[in-house]
Amino acid sequence: MVEVDGKPILTHCFEQLVELGADGLVVVVGYRKQDIIEHYGDEFEGVPITYAHQREQKGLAHALLNVEEHVDEDFMLMLGDNIFQANLEDVVRRQQEERADAAFLVEEVDWDDASRYGVCDTNQYGEVTDVVEKPDDPPSNLVMTGFYTFSPAIFHACHLVQPSNRGEYEISEAIDLLIQSGRTIDAIGLEGWRVDVGYPEDREEAEERLAEAEDAVA
Repeated sequence: MVEVDGKPILTHCFEQLVELGADGLVVVVGYRKQDIIEHYGDEFEGVPITYAHQREQKGLAHALLNVEEHVDEDFMLMLGDNIFQANLEDVVRRQQEERADAAFLVEEVDWDDASRYGVCDTNQYGEVTDVVEKPDDPPSNLVMTGFYTFSPAIFHACHLVQPSNRGEYEISEAIDLLIQSGRTIDAIGLEGWRVDVGYPEDREEAEERLAEAEDAVA
């Protein structure tokens, strides 16, 4: 509910998901869930909203399992603390080609920063061959950004995930399980930008970038 450019981050997320063709929104809530539910109600711009309660924050794979009963087809996953101005439609388009079982947006970061993220390695075709969460020795500087598309196969993988050293059920391990089972996962390079809004200075950066984008359009 932190505001960026005059509206909550979630509103930015919802607007983009609706623009990308979402016909339903499933929102995982926990902390301050009542504030979120009271603010948005049961629909956004005519698209119905379903709320799934995650009682304990045990990682992204755990959060996904809370929505399993509400999803029975390919879907988009967007982390609710990110502001994107990027080629999200390329990820959706790749999923719709039915060539891949999952796709996600990736960006190159400084090697020194890669260990803070979920890091992936790819082959010459852009297919993901390895994913590891916050590694001490990153296999690449290509990191996941917080926007994914999946088939329902990801839920089975999430059920098989074991807690990491951090005590969390990591989405990176679920993706790696899909890879090991022979499924195709595609990485789409980020064109544009995204800001993970975790600190006040991140919000300022996102607002500055949004203002620049508005000026460019004007």
